[in-house]
Amino acid sequence: MDTKIEDGFLILKLPLQPPTPSSTGKTLVVATTHGNQPTTATVDGKPVIVGVNAYIRADRAAPGGQQ
Repeated sequence: MDTKIEDGFLILKLPLQPPTPSSTGKTLVVATTHGNQPTTATVDGKPVIVGVNAYIRADRAAPGGQQ
């Protein structure tokens, strides 16, 4: 994961992975930090810690039952 602070924004860059079932199977994980990770970005001299899970729905049904 790459991180930087630019113009007051924390910018994260995570590699995408093939969709992988989550532990419950309800979603498919497409990017993750695998828990909270310290980064090279700092605020007040302290490292920013980030935890990210990006996912898609495992089922193909649209929200509200619409397709």
